[in-house]
Amino acid sequence: MHWADYTALRLSERGGAQVAASGITPSGEFHVGHLREILTAEMIHRACLDAGLDSRYLFIVDSMDPLRRVYDFLSPDYARYIGHPLAYVPAPGSDGKPGDSSTSYAEHFLGPFLEALEDIGVKPEVVMNHEIYESGGFARSIDLAISSKDEIRGIIGDISGREVPESWFPYNPIGSDGSLDGVRVTGYEHPHVQWVDSYGVEGSSDIRKGEGKLPWRIDWAARWGIHGITCEPAGKDHGAAGGSFDTGIPISRLLGGDPPEKMVYEWIQLKGMGPMSSSSGLTIDPVEALDLVPPEILRYVIARSKVNRHIDFDTGAALFETADEYERLVADPPSGSEEEVSKRQRVAMETQLGAIRLSQVERRGDPADSIAGVSFRHLAMLAQVKSADADVWGSLRRSGHLEGEPSEALVGRLARMRVWVDGRHFPETARIVIQTEVSDEARASLSDEHRGFLSVLAGALANCEWGDEAINDCIRKASDEVGIGRREAYVALYWVLLGRDYGPRVASLGAEMDRGDFLTLIGST
Repeated sequence: MHWADYTALRLSERGGAQVAASGITPSGEFHVGHLREILTAEMIHRACLDAGLDSRYLFIVDSMDPLRRVYDFLSPDYARYIGHPLAYVPAPGSDGKPGDSSTSYAEHFLGPFLEALEDIGVKPEVVMNHEIYESGGFARSIDLAISSKDEIRGIIGDISGREVPESWFPYNPIGSDGSLDGVRVTGYEHPHVQWVDSYGVEGSSDIRKGEGKLPWRIDWAARWGIHGITCEPAGKDHGAAGGSFDTGIPISRLLGGDPPEKMVYEWIQLKGMGPMSSSSGLTIDPVEALDLVPPEILRYVIARSKVNRHIDFDTGAALFETADEYERLVADPPSGSEEEVSKRQRVAMETQLGAIRLSQVERRGDPADSIAGVSFRHLAMLAQVKSADADVWGSLRRSGHLEGEPSEALVGRLARMRVWVDGRHFPETARIVIQTEVSDEARASLSDEHRGFLSVLAGALANCEWGDEAINDCIRKASDEVGIGRREAYVALYWVLLGRDYGPRVASLGAEMDRGDFLTLIGST
């Protein structure tokens, strides 16, 4: 059973309506790593619907979180907004300076991210946290938290192991300058919290309005009750022993909530570079990723992996294998009756079928509509040797990969492929530069046996039909005639055609070249 279906089954035992949730702080630095939490929650929501459960999916935006620092893309002018809730900070203009105050910082950066989510089929109910504070949605939780201040302080201390100071207060008012930083609570008389800020200004905040917020650990626990959340995956930082999830469970109950069962996911990391991190700069943002990777394959990266296993997001060579694995599974889905397969094979089959189902952009989409009918590796080769899309379609028709007009999936895949080929993530090992003449390095790398093979091959290719199968047949016959191993035959051709000893399928590459150019190269050794 797929992990999302298994979670839906567990949630059905809980009973009632299900609410899956995920969230994000709209600081401006989003990356593909955030998709692990978002897609995990969204796939569980889909699995609940598929199981006939009443389910909603909430995407909670932490718009009351403060601006924590002046990021590299911001003007130093933003220093005066550090500590201000993102919902009340003006959006930056093109110069990085505070711009039109009618659009908030949170809205400015959230918009493109939500568009990227929609492109991969994620269409949640968006909840802006500052609006819940402003409407009084947190008021009861705030009052209960203040009334239970000592108990909550003890929970945090006992479970997290960190000492919580006596002066700690479970509500952070906004001071006279609009910042949450440096504000000290001096009293509480429902519904007002009295405070003095770092400037010595005294004031009062109404807990029924957006004039302050709960600290993170309590805010998260309160949301579970406010929204009736039954499932919210947590990253391993929050889900670690003593982390905010562990403290959130008893705090949620104290505030009258019924907390979700703990579910911890591993991070996505860049292949060979460690977990994605906004602070370290190890990121690929979702918009950039969608320029490279078809949305169903981006979903498949998440769907095929167990939640507690880290994911290596590799926009290099491994992307070929991932995309082609998806194509193969959709084109030939695993099947077999209980009598034909073992229990282990049955589990693997159900997991793969679940991954395919949950990888579709539309919930009930036909997986067959999402495949291109041609491997990523072959399309990468064509995108490099054919500058016009029409020439690519012509080649695919000749090779039997395409009949009639290209599908929407294939058109989109070629467009992304061209972006990938021209960008910084395309693997150099897959880059193709057909030589105009045989290099000195190539000549030095060819043995007499190689040259003999190339001479025989040139004669065979002079009059054969110019296509994949015919060229491959000539290579096979020429290598047999000379007595050279097939691998060495390919090495000889790679040196001559590409100036290195490896490359894509030679017959396919040769079929895309002009016969005269091909023969000139192999005949000039």
